[in-house]
Amino acid sequence: MFNSRIFSIIRKEFIQLFRDPRTLAIAVVIPIVQLFLLGYAATSDVRNIPMAVWDQSKSPQSRQLLDAFRAADYFTIDHFVGSTDEYQKLIESGKARVALVIPADYDIRLSEGQAKVLMVLDGSDATIGATALSTARLVGQSFATKILSEQASLSGRLAPSAPVEVRTQVWYNPDLNSAYFMIPGVIGMILSFITTILTATAIVRERERGTIEQLIVTPIRSWELVLGKLMPYVILAFVETFEIIIVGRYWFGVPVRGSLLLIFFTSGLFLMSSLGIGLFASTIANTQQEAMLTVMMYNLPSIFLSGFFFPLQAMPKFLQWVSYAIPLRYYLVVIRSLLLKGVGIEAIQSEVIALAIFGTVIMGAAALRFRKRLD
Repeated sequence: MFNSRIFSIIRKEFIQLFRDPRTLAIAVVIPIVQLFLLGYAATSDVRNIPMAVWDQSKSPQSRQLLDAFRAADYFTIDHFVGSTDEYQKLIESGKARVALVIPADYDIRLSEGQAKVLMVLDGSDATIGATALSTARLVGQSFATKILSEQASLSGRLAPSAPVEVRTQVWYNPDLNSAYFMIPGVIGMILSFITTILTATAIVRERERGTIEQLIVTPIRSWELVLGKLMPYVILAFVETFEIIIVGRYWFGVPVRGSLLLIFFTSGLFLMSSLGIGLFASTIANTQQEAMLTVMMYNLPSIFLSGFFFPLQAMPKFLQWVSYAIPLRYYLVVIRSLLLKGVGIEAIQSEVIALAIFGTVIMGAAALRFRKRLD
């Protein structure tokens, strides 16, 4: 009798589960998504680091050095520049993570055994910076050893010192402190999680309790209802952003080099996307549980594919292309550039435009669907 009662309860729960195919599908899909994301995205083996080169020598010897960096398979030479300002702008905008500066007398100094080149590294991403730093030193040592062996075979004697020295400079985060990289990312993660989850569940909670119908029959307009429901979470998100910046600055020592006004402006653009996704989830879900699972289907990939935990350069090309559809990717570039590099809006112009487009489209579509559901 006892076993039959348990069996009846189990049967009842399965019937209820299969009567809700949306929740069942999400429960089945999420583990698969986690498996692929963790299998491909969860790696710190950084490769294909974009490099800018200022080759003032333009000699066969300098081309040999560049070939050595290409052969290392850690760097991709994407930009050739002609001044310090050019590679500085590339590093500030994130288009280059490394800049290699070869002096004009490199070939002459190399023949004398005293050649020196400069490697400038972007330390705002501690993982990429550390990999680039160690790899640059190894490439320099390997190339110097190769030159030494060639000189020894020609002259029959070894040079007293390495003919090539790679000097490194780490910008924005000289100590490669991981907190400098993580704290700005936490701002994006919290803004994304808090706003999407609270917005989606708050509106669905009104529907579950039946109070949404009471609001509909009042003279309030649909856009006023949407705005009134979203504004508290906008204010809460800005308060939390301010809190994280203050704690990060005075407890963890994370610098705040950019304009606070620009930080809050770009955060507002990002909030439009997060709030829109939460609002859209509320139009799909009928219960708070469904709303939570629906939002999780968005938040989970966005965290892994935005560059918050793992460098985008370490991911397969397919996942890198998918990441362009995630607003958090652009916001992390913006907030890290503003806090650590102190750049102006011209350096993050493309990311700001992307956030504005995402925010307008997502919020517009979500508000339109929400209004139609009210009607």
